Amino acid sequence: MEKIIILAMFAQVTLSLVVMLIMGKRRFKAAKNKHVQFNDFKTMRLDSAGDNVRVADRNFINQFEIPVLFYVGCIVTLQLNSASYLITALACVFVVSRIVHTVIHIGSNNVRMRFNVFLVGCASVFALWLAIVWRILVF
Repeated sequence: MEKIIILAMFAQVTLSLVVMLIMGKRRFKAAKNKHVQFNDFKTMRLDSAGDNVRVADRNFINQFEIPVLFYVGCIVTLQLNSASYLITALACVFVVSRIVHTVIHIGSNNVRMRFNVFLVGCASVFALWLAIVWRILVF
């Protein structure tokens, strides 16, 4: 179970780095097409860069919000030797939800669908933490 949890964390890290590359590519394209000036990057005034740049920027920021709770939960699980099938499954559900969320966000950006997937991710992290606390208190 521990290996799968570490692989789930690795997948989430990889997702963050992929989003960073997409964000960078979109920023460079906006600069190349003169939608933003190079100096705009000093203060990150990218309003004129276009929605695809702002969406990629926002998605990258998202990778350091709820996923932090996921990482901490996984580390606590590993540290306490509390990995279980349930915790492992919830970790995997979270990562899959984040991948789907990112594909929707930087793709079609269907807000309703994106929100529903976001809720699945939030619920899986909360359930992961409940499972951790349960294992600590019961076992």
